[in-house]
Amino acid sequence: MSVLLFLIPITLAIGLLGLCCFLWTLKTKQYEDLEGAANRILFDDAEEKNEEKKLQMTAKNS
Repeated sequence: MSVLLFLIPITLAIGLLGLCCFLWTLKTKQYEDLEGAANRILFDDAEEKNEEKKLQMTAKNS
């Protein structure tokens, strides 16, 4: 039973820490644009490849 005197406050502290972290993510608007992040994952590579091709073309022409 004496172990519970240590485990209960530790558990409550960890839960409070998790709640604080969650509230911080809400405050900093981490969950605002979920679809935009998904789209950026899909389309970033194509834009980077186009930019690389343009740089290669200008380097060849110089």
